[in-house]
Amino acid sequence: MTGERTCVEFDAPNTRVKRVDSAVEILDTSRTRFLLNALKDKLEELTTDGEFCRRLSDVYYDGRVDYETVEALLGRNEARRLKLLRASIDQTSAIPELKNDLPSNDAFYDGEVSEWTPSNLSESSDSA
Repeated sequence: MTGERTCVEFDAPNTRVKRVDSAVEILDTSRTRFLLNALKDKLEELTTDGEFCRRLSDVYYDGRVDYETVEALLGRNEARRLKLLRASIDQTSAIPELKNDLPSNDAFYDGEVSEWTPSNLSESSDSA
């Protein structure tokens, strides 16, 4: 992995550090490489965890994390999908709104109402 590097310092229980040191000795790798691989594996595991993905989408829709964070965690395709879903949620309602009041029943039903009759529809379809 290329790019900028960040130094991370944390406290861990001695017993856990000793277990890691035993594993890295057997694997002939460094403690740093071992921990980086463990972090990578855990992040990959999280991206397939439905609960984590649901929580990430919730905080993305709420605006608590940005698109770049989602893309870094889930990848470009899934991040784009969430971005499109978020845009569709943010759109105005698809329910049409009336600018004026509805006409009264008298005005709407004013005049004679014609009755539908099945005119020569069946004859024209038979001749085709």
